[in-house]
Amino acid sequence: MKILFVINPASGNKEEKNLEELIAEQAGISGFDYQLYYMHDGNVIKEISKKIYSYKPQIVAAAGGDGTVNLISALLENTRTALLIIPNGSANGMAKELNIKNIPASIKLIEDGVYKSIDLIKINGRICIHLADVGLNARIVKRFSNDPKRGLSTYAKHMFAEIFLIKQYRFLIKCGKDEFIRKAVSLTFANASKYGTGAVINPTGVLDDGKMELVVIKPFPRIKWFSIAWKMFTNKLQTSEYVEVIKCRKAHITSKRSTTLQIDGEVIGKVKTIEVEVLPNALTVIVPKKG
Repeated sequence: MKILFVINPASGNKEEKNLEELIAEQAGISGFDYQLYYMHDGNVIKEISKKIYSYKPQIVAAAGGDGTVNLISALLENTRTALLIIPNGSANGMAKELNIKNIPASIKLIEDGVYKSIDLIKINGRICIHLADVGLNARIVKRFSNDPKRGLSTYAKHMFAEIFLIKQYRFLIKCGKDEFIRKAVSLTFANASKYGTGAVINPTGVLDDGKMELVVIKPFPRIKWFSIAWKMFTNKLQTSEYVEVIKCRKAHITSKRSTTLQIDGEVIGKVKTIEVEVLPNALTVIVPKKG
């Protein structure tokens, strides 16, 4: 078996040397062949594509944060090559979604993990494996991406700064034959259920049901912020009067004014129109055995 390890040195966790040691150790145990590719500031997408084409790995391991996982997911969409997620970023939301606890546990999945087909979402032509949104959280992600510091404490700092600048948006949403208007401070396009912080934004999310969820956070009094946050961290967000979850397979959304879009922790830019659809069973990932 061949495995290509794509490592992002700029990710939040600085343990590349230890990672190499773990990979070499597991290769000795499992007997697989492998190559390492370190991401840099050049055209990495083209280079990784060439590596996959020439090396022909059965598994591509993404060692980084959710942005790295997103990049590899897009390259492996609708192929027979499996994705292994190595949580080496700041939040590692998708790894937590799949119950991949740490780097050593992820490497061990090469030996004892199981293969699982999951959905992807396409948003304005870009792949999303985890969560994307416009509004409040997207602006927090933008602040976070411009900060040289990483970690949950940095994210929390920018989150509290945004609480005092909450903006409202008016979205026209078309899902199939249904068309409706929603006022919101945040609109999430969810394949998964929770952020890397552990906050559950989409309590009904299932990765392989052929559907996505639009999670509408309606305008709320600032005094209610901590109540909403508590419900997110206790997996009870669906009980909030300020939250609406809409299940669909395809949607067209327009906003009266431009708003920041982020996909899997990467800021895409300002948008007014959003085309989003589910890509059922478009990716194979390696996950822990249940039980």
